[in-house]
Amino acid sequence: MSDFVFYFGLGWHHIISVDALDHQLFILALASVYTFKNIKQVLILVTAFTIGHSLTLALSVTDVIRFSTKWVEFLIPCTIFITALNNIIQIDRKGASAKINYYLALGFGLIHGMGFANAVRIMLAKDQTIGMGLFGFNVGLEAGQIFVVGIILIFAYLFLSFGKMPRRDWIFFLSAGVFALAIKMAVERLPL
Repeated sequence: MSDFVFYFGLGWHHIISVDALDHQLFILALASVYTFKNIKQVLILVTAFTIGHSLTLALSVTDVIRFSTKWVEFLIPCTIFITALNNIIQIDRKGASAKINYYLALGFGLIHGMGFANAVRIMLAKDQTIGMGLFGFNVGLEAGQIFVVGIILIFAYLFLSFGKMPRRDWIFFLSAGVFALAIKMAVERLPL
């Protein structure tokens, strides 16, 4: 049980930490098109991301696949700005961006999972309970994502209901901000 708790904390910290800006921006881009009315859809969305993340994390930790860290670190902000750009392009289509986001979450979760694989691989190599470690990490990751999504939905509610901000403007404001930050991150991480 102590392994589970340790890796749960690691997964939670992987999303909640101030060093986890890339994951937080990705979740913000994904969740920006949702409100509390869509809570079921947004929970499915973060679970799709966790599934993709978990799959490549498990494959990377067990050395089934390996990718260059430089390329993975570059591709992560690329997934963020593509998701944000998709929100902007789809802004006037009811539900279109939200449906595409399921595929983006799953597919881009595969890339994000590789980003943390090296650190987890080293920790799990010393441990005999790889399965429990990965399970604990992924449960912590999912809990952290749900926490972040909850905060985003609360802010959406406040801005849309009390601030009377049009939903279109909310999506554009968040997506444009995330897009700009992700482009900056991608340029800084160019694998030259």
